[in-house]
Formats: sequence, structure tokens, C-alpha cells
Amino acid sequence: MSTHAAIAAHTSRTVPGYLASVIAMPSAAGVLPSTPPRTSADPLATLGHSKVLDRGTTVFTEGDAAGAVFRVHSGVIRLHKMLPDGRRQIIGFLHTGDMMGLAFADQYLYTAEAVTATTVQRISRAELEAVMDAQPGFARKLLSATTSELMAAQDQMLLLGRKTASEKLASFLLRLSARTTAGRIVDLPMSRCDIADYLGLTTETVSRTVTKFKSARLIRILVDGKLELLDHDALTDLAGGF
Repeated sequence: MSTHAAIAAHTSRTVPGYLASVIAMPSAAGVLPSTPPRTSADPLATLGHSKVLDRGTTVFTEGDAAGAVFRVHSGVIRLHKMLPDGRRQIIGFLHTGDMMGLAFADQYLYTAEAVTATTVQRISRAELEAVMDAQPGFARKLLSATTSELMAAQDQMLLLGRKTASEKLASFLLRLSARTTAGRIVDLPMSRCDIADYLGLTTETVSRTVTKFKSARLIRILVDGKLELLDHDALTDLAGGF
């Protein structure tokens, strides 16, 4: 079996079909670039084209023909599926370096929308497969990242099914914190409704839990959609090791 066929077999067994930070993207002063870096360390740099999207723009819709994969160069993307009863379940938030549309199915398995002004790189499936065939090392890295994403999907099922509201929100904040270079400061551009649809809670419950964390001095609300984690250890204990 070829490597990209193996990746297809892995990602088709779970909803996500996206990967977190498959390729490290060079940064300056802790800020990740909004355009593809032209370096040999990044085999995807010269592929496809980049496009700037306004907040709320749909990248692709669940069920659309899946002819390309996408990489986030700046901003935040939310991924969601619609449940049979019309409710929305957000399955992930993607940041700089993350890829989506990797399930190698005929149709996209979820809808992708820009939470903020976002720059994405569109790469055709044919281009990606050609790189994977030509660079086995990159293909292996992609397969390894896919396996990690399956584990993340299992963690998300635990988050939705077994944790309390406080445990869910603490886990969510810690995961965002783990992705940043800004120390205790977490960027939170998504709405309370988005967070609720990701954690399987109501918007009111998210708001009450945020207020509870603030009163307990676990967090501090900052301006411009940012939040400071005041007691990382307490949040970790509350999240159950997240």
C-alpha cells in the first residue's frame, strides 16, 4: 500500500480528516507568517496558491467535492458538522500551520469557516500526492501526524462524553495555551456559542463557567478576545490532566 493510501485508510475511519501543524512554519519574533515560506524545509511552500478570507467566509462545505487540501497560514478556522436534528457540532479549531481536507474521500466530511480574517493555502490533491510520492520522508511525517490526529479525536470523544462543564472548559483553555508562545496569554477569537458547540454545552453554561473561573481567579479576561491563565496548575488538576 502506498503511503497516501495508508493515510486515506486512517483518516476515513474518523470524522476529523485534518492535521495539526503538519509542517513547522518558520517564524520571526514568535509571529507566524501569513504567506507560504519559500524554504526547502517546507515541501508544500511552492504548491497551490494562497487566498485571504474575511471573517465568516466558508472555505468549503460538508458534502462538496473534495479536490484540494488547505493549510492555514494565519487566523483561525472552525470545522463543524450538522447533526440530523439540525444542531451544529464543532469538531475543531485550526490555527497557523494546520491542514484540513485530508481524508482523501470524494467529498469533504465537514464544513470549514473562517473565525477571523484568515489566509489559507489551497493545494490540489494531485499536487499533494505527487509530493508524497517524491518525498517518502514527508509522506511518513504526514502519516505519523494522522495517527496523532486519531488520538486527538478519541480525546475529543472523552471530552464530550465524560467530563463536567468545568473540566471541559479547563481542558479547552489548556489545549489553546499549549499551542501559543505567549506564555499564559490565550487568544480566544471564537464566540461563546462556538465554544459551546465544540464542548457540547449551552452558551449559557459556557458563560457561567467562565464567570466561575474568573471569580476563582483561575483566569483573567483581557481585551481583544484574549484571556490570561492565572493558575495553570489548578486548571490542569481540574481538567484531569487534559
